[in-house]
Amino acid sequence: MANLAAASVTPPEFLSVAQNLVEVSRPILQRYYRTRLDIISKGDESPVTKADRECETALRHAIAKAFPTHGIIGEEFGTERGDAEFVWVLDPLDGTRAFVTGRPTFGTLIALTQGGKPLLGVIDMPILHDTWVGARGHETTLNGDPVRARACADLGHAYFSAALPQMFQGANRARHDKIFERVKSATYGGDCYQYGMVATGFIDLVIERTLGIYDFLSLVPILEGASAHITDWQGKPLTTTSGDEVVAAGDRRILDQAIAILNG
Repeated sequence: MANLAAASVTPPEFLSVAQNLVEVSRPILQRYYRTRLDIISKGDESPVTKADRECETALRHAIAKAFPTHGIIGEEFGTERGDAEFVWVLDPLDGTRAFVTGRPTFGTLIALTQGGKPLLGVIDMPILHDTWVGARGHETTLNGDPVRARACADLGHAYFSAALPQMFQGANRARHDKIFERVKSATYGGDCYQYGMVATGFIDLVIERTLGIYDFLSLVPILEGASAHITDWQGKPLTTTSGDEVVAAGDRRILDQAIAILNG
């Protein structure tokens, strides 16, 4: 196993396993898509299905087989060996609301962290057959082809997205409205897919809150490998200890403009 203490390039064995994990998760979600499943409400009232849990269980088994000393943090089943140097962070089904309502814009998020910092990330869209892979020292790819975010110098030209307008309540509603008034266009929905569209140059700005680390750590290598940017609302790097607020932008200039509004 490569020692990454001073390395800047993700070893190929990590990339290989990450890509193989897509082959583990994708058939499970495809099999359950548009079938009648019991929906369970978690403590935060977000829906969980049998598909979420079966998918995460399969991913955990595959990771443990490939890297027995690595840790795992999953949305459904918690933390194993969280103090390990390398920890995988899993969201087996990002966009469960889309899944249970028969829409194809849900995905699987897979991250590998080193010392709490994102090293590798995967977004897989099992119905749309789109897979983004990003890793330190590598260009981000979509289905094997390199992708790149687009330039956008000003919020007035930006296409903005968020999963739900209901994310913004109280004082955060005013922040949302200021962004909404400045941007060229705003759309809602898409969960992890909207971040893939930032990396691919079709969306310029995503701002969200009430997220968990399994919702965003995989996005960091993907966006950075496409010359895009993702931070918390204060502009700080995202790690396993970050809070629930995220801003992603294809161009550093509109990232800075958005952060100024969010902290204004």
